[in-house]
Amino acid sequence: MSRAFVKEGDGDDALPDLPLSPHPNYTTPSGREAMAARLQRAQTRLSAALADQAAGRVPPDGLSAAHWRRELRWAEARLGSAIVVPAPTATPPRVAFGVKVELEDEDGRIWHFRLVGEDEADAERGELSWVSPLAKALLGALPGDEVPWPRPGGVVMATVVALRT
Repeated sequence: MSRAFVKEGDGDDALPDLPLSPHPNYTTPSGREAMAARLQRAQTRLSAALADQAAGRVPPDGLSAAHWRRELRWAEARLGSAIVVPAPTATPPRVAFGVKVELEDEDGRIWHFRLVGEDEADAERGELSWVSPLAKALLGALPGDEVPWPRPGGVVMATVVALRT
């Protein structure tokens, strides 16, 4: 390969940037706090990795300064684009960002979700990204409404049972 297209230097920034979502970066107040903590952690880990690199040591976690620079760039971009949506102070009449939703599927199973930002989504904890297919179906729904729930076995209908803050 021609060296004309290879970035020169210590090779420390050779990692491609992590992808950034094309969607608005809505987040809850706690999601913004978590992102600020992630940024701080990246700054701390980058400093440690640079010290290890200067001393000729391999970082204990095996992650290079390039990894932490990339993480830092990503966290700065996400924190810089964060649009904090305040937690609802009263239960809204419709499903909205930050609201907890109780759903009942076709089998009568009850599910609990809260619509949150992409970076704070965690399905195991019931934290559902506002851009996920289910969240998009839920947004604006009223208690009693049926919404399509795309699942691996096909789309099922689910009923919005209740909303909570």
